[in-house]
Formats: sequence, structure tokens, C-alpha cells
Amino acid sequence: MTVQTALLQGTALLEDAAIPVARLTAEVLLAHALRRERVWLFGHPEHELSELERLHYGRYLHERRQGKPTQYITGRQEFYGREFRVTPDVLIPRPETEHVVETALRLVHGAARILDVGCGSGILAVTLRLETGAEVWATDISVAAIRVAAGNAQRLGAPVFFVACDLASAFAAASMDLIVCNPPYVPQGDEAGLQREIRDWEPRQALFAGPTGLEIYERLAGGAERVLAPGGWLVMEIGYNSRDRVAALFSNRWRELETVPDLAGIPRVLAARRS
Repeated sequence: MTVQTALLQGTALLEDAAIPVARLTAEVLLAHALRRERVWLFGHPEHELSELERLHYGRYLHERRQGKPTQYITGRQEFYGREFRVTPDVLIPRPETEHVVETALRLVHGAARILDVGCGSGILAVTLRLETGAEVWATDISVAAIRVAAGNAQRLGAPVFFVACDLASAFAAASMDLIVCNPPYVPQGDEAGLQREIRDWEPRQALFAGPTGLEIYERLAGGAERVLAPGGWLVMEIGYNSRDRVAALFSNRWRELETVPDLAGIPRVLAARRS
């Protein structure tokens, strides 16, 4: 089997299973099976796959047809120009979350201490450490997620301190200049409507907040109010159609609430400054 044949057959199998962007997915999975970059495939269409390469490729195609996300098969996903390792213990990084980084960098100049609450794979903590040089701490209630995040920090050369705790509960009052967070915000009642790749594979505690979807925001607002120094910022990703409900959680001890839309014009980030 040549690369060209493998791509044709893989694309057909994925299309038959109604997998989106079947050709691109086949290329990514074949490159992973060959331990090559995807661009290598285009210059070597006549390369003959070894038996082991065929076995790996076939297994990857089968897993994707069963709904397993491509990122969990390859174990990697790009975020803010860097490659992060991902496992089913953490959410798959989304491009929309880059707006959290961009908003934080724009609003907070010279922050000495930054906290990433619910760090998952560590994309926010690692990125902000490398982009700002500040002292960065990161928390998660999942020890397995912290292991993934710590591995990403070490591999990318980002000295980040990790703490296993609930939200910001381990930190002293007025100890942080910036808090960032991409919290669980899917209401439990929306589970049936999620794509199977999300519903069946991504960690539930990183997806679902509770009946309303606001439960983590409610707790985060109170915790951030305690941990942020006066004038510090809280920058959070928010769910679709939740801007007004999340903004209403912030008392008069907060000021300069700002909403940032994503490229589709949907409110994606809410930033609030501690009075």
C-alpha cells in the first residue's frame, strides 16, 4: 500500500462514517502512523507503507470512525503557535480560547503573578508564562490533568507552579495580579445535543458545570474577588449566549467589565477588574 492509496482508502472510510473533513483527517492520521509531518506525504505519494505502519494507520482510522477525536489519537494539538500534548484527561484546546490569552496580554501589563484556574492541559498557564515572563501558578481539581499540564510546561520550557486544588482555594488574599480561566460551562441539560466526540470522549468535569452552566462562574467570582490584588483582572472564557448572566454575577466590587467576541462575533471572553 502506497501513501496515495492509503489516503484514498482512508478518506473513503471516514466519509462513509460521516467524519468531517475526511481527507484532512486521513492525512493527519497517516502522518501520525508514519511518524512524519503531514507535508511529507505530498512529496512521497509512492512511499510503500510497512506492515507496522499499515497496522497503526488502520487502528487510527477505526478509532476515528468510532468517534474518538483526532487529537486524542495523535496526542497533540496546536495552541497559540505551540504544540501541546493532550490526553482524554484534559479538554482539547480550541482556537477560541486564544482570545483569553490575547485579552489578558492587552489588559494586564507588567503583571507579576498570574493564576490559571482549572488549567487542564496547561495551555493558558504555559502560554502566558512564555509570553510575559511573569510568575505563573496553575490549579486543577484533577491530578491527572495536572500531570498533562506539567509535562507540557516542562517540554516547552515554561517554569509554571502547579497546585491540585478546587479553583483558587489554595491561594492567599490579594496574592495575584491576573486570573485566567476557561471553566466548565455546559449546562447538564445540553448533554444530548453535544457532538459525540465531545460528549463521549472529553472529561465530564471539565465540560459540565451543573444545571444552569453558571455554577463555576458563581464560585469563581467570589474566589477571584478574594485572591486578586486591588486593580487585578479576571479574564474568563464564557459559553454561548451566557454573557449577560455571567456579567450579572459581579458586584460593585468589580469595575470595567469588558466582553470580547470571537471571529464569528459571538461573545467569547469576559474580563472584570477588581476595584
